[in-house]
Parts: sequence; structure tokens; C-alpha cells
Amino acid sequence: MITPVRYGDERGYFSEVWREDEFVRHIGPVHFVQDNESVSRRGVLRGLHFQAGEYSQAKLVRVSRGTVLDVVVDLRQDSPTYGRHVSVELTASSGRQLFVPRGFAHGFVVLSDDAQFQYKVDNVYAPQSECTLRFDDPALGIDWVVPREELILSAKDCRGIELKNVKPFKF
Repeated sequence: MITPVRYGDERGYFSEVWREDEFVRHIGPVHFVQDNESVSRRGVLRGLHFQAGEYSQAKLVRVSRGTVLDVVVDLRQDSPTYGRHVSVELTASSGRQLFVPRGFAHGFVVLSDDAQFQYKVDNVYAPQSECTLRFDDPALGIDWVVPREELILSAKDCRGIELKNVKPFKF
């Protein structure tokens, strides 16, 4: 988790939401190549996505409007936390950001009326390498907070694969 400093007064606040020297000091060197943004309404679940092989991506994610539950799943098969997930609430008001290293699946669900979600990635989108992990895989046990009947998913996200079917990949 990264929480950039906010300098506020009666007008609002100013914050350096990305500063390379600070990022490198805390996380290490990452060369971001693209900024992405999505806007979604309450109940939209996007994920759990990852790109395999040479197109693996690290991401720095944040919410600039609203609230989401952000989830990452460790897919590094040699990791002691393989198959485990972390869930964090990201809000525009907190300014907190989450760094998602290569080798993790990522997804989020919108908890507010709507949300604007922004993320930097260190590799370009490569549809031939994109994979979707099943959001409701019982092996993951993710509590998405929003009741199942209220979730809004794309057809692609409904067809995700279970963790046991993820082939080992380099990242």
C-alpha cells in the first residue's frame, strides 16, 4: 500500500500521486509504459485479470472517485503465498494506492454509486496473453462484499478459469 502525502487547506488539497524517486525508494525500479482508466457503477466486478509470459504486467492502482474493493491473487507457483489473496478498500478520499507486482491476478468491485479507477502498467495490453481467473473460485474464497445477485460482470469475466487450471508462467 502506498499513501501519497496530501497538502490541504480551505481550498482542497495537492498531492504528488506518482513520484518516481519515492516509488523506487519503497518498491524498486518499475518502468511504467501506459496509464489506464475505467469508470464503473455499483456492483461492477472487473477481474480477476492477468497477462502471462513476456506480457506480464505490474500495476499501480488507485481510485480517483468513489470506493472499490480491490483484490489481488498470488499466482507465483514457487511462492509461499501461492493461491492466497489480499483484499483492500481503495477510496478517492483516502488517496491510498496499491502496487500489484507481476505474477498476480487483479480485480475489483465497485462499492459506491460509481467509481473512477486508474492504473499504471509496466507492459502493454496483449490480448493473446490475457487470462481471467474465476472470481468465484471456491479455492480462493474471496468475499466480494456485494451480494452475488447484484454483481455485474462481462461475459469474459464469467468464463474465468479456476486456480487449479492456471498453467505455470514466467513473469
